Amino acid sequence: MYSLHSQLAADTELVGRLPLSDVLLMNNAELPWIILVPRIEGATEWHALREDHRAQLHHESILISQTLMERFNGDKLNVGSIGNMVPQLHVHHVVRYKSDSVWPKPVWGNIADQPYSPEVLEKMLSHLRKVLTKTGKMFRAD
Repeated sequence: MYSLHSQLAADTELVGRLPLSDVLLMNNAELPWIILVPRIEGATEWHALREDHRAQLHHESILISQTLMERFNGDKLNVGSIGNMVPQLHVHHVVRYKSDSVWPKPVWGNIADQPYSPEVLEKMLSHLRKVLTKTGKMFRAD
């Protein structure tokens, strides 16, 4: 039975669900940052997924990548699945700007913890849900 790793649960808010993955918003107001987590019990590596799951995760990652860059007009998109601290398979999608506080360094280990205010968090979640619903790619905001 799938369950979200406790660290991911502590650091994120649920935006909604795609056919394979939960779509999570990293609670850091510094940058637009989405994490996809496939709802597959015990999954730790992308390459170890069944072929159909690998393809679906790739499709969902591209959808999130395109949506983030279109909506937030970043200079660069960082996509990574590191998993050194959290073994559960999860894929980060971080919009980067040449003006952000840690550019050009990676966000991991360099960015300050800046949680969204409750009001801004709700606006961001609502915006992302609306945008992803419009993609018509079986996104569910539940």
